[in-house]
This record gives sequence, structure tokens and C-alpha cells, in this order.
Amino acid sequence: MGELTKQEVSQLAEHLEKAELEAYEVTKITNDFPHMTYEDAFDIQWEIRRRKQERGNKIVGMKMGLTSWAKMAQMGVEVPCYGFLADYFAIPDGGEIKHDELIHPKIEAELAFVTKAPLKGPGIHIGDVLRATDFVMPAVEVIDSRYKDFKFDLKSVIADNSSSSRFIAGGNAKPVSELDLKTLGVVMEVNGEVVQLGAGAAVLGHPASSVAMLANMLGERGEEIPAGTFIMIGAITAAVQVNKGDSFVVRYQDLGTVSGKFV
Repeated sequence: MGELTKQEVSQLAEHLEKAELEAYEVTKITNDFPHMTYEDAFDIQWEIRRRKQERGNKIVGMKMGLTSWAKMAQMGVEVPCYGFLADYFAIPDGGEIKHDELIHPKIEAELAFVTKAPLKGPGIHIGDVLRATDFVMPAVEVIDSRYKDFKFDLKSVIADNSSSSRFIAGGNAKPVSELDLKTLGVVMEVNGEVVQLGAGAAVLGHPASSVAMLANMLGERGEEIPAGTFIMIGAITAAVQVNKGDSFVVRYQDLGTVSGKFV
């Protein structure tokens, strides 16, 4: 159950969204509301989502965060978190990302699943996800926590839309039958230097586990993943801090590259 009043949820949503839109840091909200629950945190995120839609923004996808066992252990949590992707988060492959619109961005190499059938939890497993997937494609997420120095706890980060800010999808799309998702390798280069390597299994042992978990988490709120949803599965590599002027390329085994530049 939530502990916050509707008014507190609304105020915190406004507070965090303003920090995102105007690119300034805030302190983690659990400092001021230590009694808030996970349900409250998701209520705040859904309220931010509602505010964007009311303003005319479209929700163009979903993302999972904290999807490596190591990262969950580090954060002392048993489940990952999710967030939504708004239309203006999308940057074309090879495009420019305005650094000044963000606070302290980092990039992560990910994969995106695009569904062809709805997924509604509880009880969704990897097999269900693979059956419901139209294709998989490479994606790079730009995460940008609104919290000072990227310091937060799980409730605070969920409320902050799981640090979502920008994303780039590109490369080649393939059906899951043509990919070995567990061993699929990625190489991230920043300014021509290799900075990260990873493989699909870094995400909960299998990338499709991430989508299953999203369906089950959404199911707890009576929500589902509709057909045609774009879902970023979480980081295959560690997040890398980027500065103005940096360009990056992520190479994906069998799936081409995704690139961009911070200006």
C-alpha cells in the first residue's frame, strides 16, 4: 500500500519532472519521505507519465533498469525497475544529443524487443516473450538521473522514471529465431576507444527474462504490454559517462551498429 497522499504524489511528480525538463539536480526524495513505499514510487512515475501525455507527448516504449544480478546485489534489491520512454527521448541513429538538455548523462548498450502480441502478467516467462516478439534490434540508452551525483535508492529512482532521458535505436532488426540472445556480443567505443564489452546473458541470464519481468511487474498494477511495444531490456554493459563532444559507436554481433554524438 502507498503511504503518500494523492497531493504528495502529485507534488513529487511535478518536482522530479521539472528537474528533468530543466536539467537540474535534486536530492533523493526518500530523504524527505522516508516512509514512502514502492507503490508510491510507481504512482509518482505514472503521474509523470500522465503529465507528459496531457501535454501532448506520446509514450513510445518502455525500458527496464537494474537488470543485471550484480547491479541488483549492489543496490540490495531483488527486482529491477522499469520506466517509460516519451517521444522526445528518441534520437535517430547517428544523430546528435544535446548535452546541455541533460545533467550528467551516461550511455548503456542495450537490446530492444518489439512485440507482436500483448503480454499480460502475472506468470509470463521467457517462452511467452519469445513467442510474442516480432523482432529484436540494437539500442543505446542515455540514462540521466535527476539526483545529485547519481546517488539514489530504488524507490527514488523508480519515481524518477528510472533515470530515463534519451535513447537511440538502429542497426538491423532480426527475429529472435535468428539470434542467440544469451551469447550475443556487444562492443562500445567512445571517441574510437573500446570502453565496454558485454553479452546478452548479462541481462538476467537471458534478455527475454527482462521483458517477462516487465510484464509481470505491470500486471501488478493491472497494466499490460500491448502488441507493438518497443521495450529496452536494460544494460548489457556498464554505464559510461559522456561529455560534450564525445561520439560513440556500439557494435552488435549480427545486428550492426548504433552511433551518436553529444553536442
